[in-house]
Amino acid sequence: MIAAVLALVGLFLSLYLWLWKIGVLGVLACGDGACETVQLSEYGELFGVPVAFYGVVGYGAMLAVSLVGLHGAAARQRWPTVGLAALAGVGVAFSGYLTYLEAAVIHAWCRWCIVSAIVVVAILATALAGWRRRAWERAVG
Repeated sequence: MIAAVLALVGLFLSLYLWLWKIGVLGVLACGDGACETVQLSEYGELFGVPVAFYGVVGYGAMLAVSLVGLHGAAARQRWPTVGLAALAGVGVAFSGYLTYLEAAVIHAWCRWCIVSAIVVVAILATALAGWRRRAWERAVG
């Protein structure tokens, strides 16, 4: 449930940034303009798609897997936890790359991007804790 709530937070955050990037929202609430600098840099898009949209898709997938893992037979299976850990691992790696770009190349820090990176790390930690708990339960019977 914790991972699902975190994924929902990440989904809303990414959706906000994506909607701003495509011009649906007029103002990006950031405070110091660094968010706009990051979002409007050449690294704000990947293969012509706003980076925030990848976040929408990624967090949406993590939310879906989290919710599936809470119900029925899937709650007793291992694949939702492994799938969530894999998705979050990719998200952490991608966020790490983007954070590196903010620090070393763009020289601006987007607060929303930092929050997103923290959220995806928390999802990974939650998934790994669940994975460990399931392994312990299987070991003790």
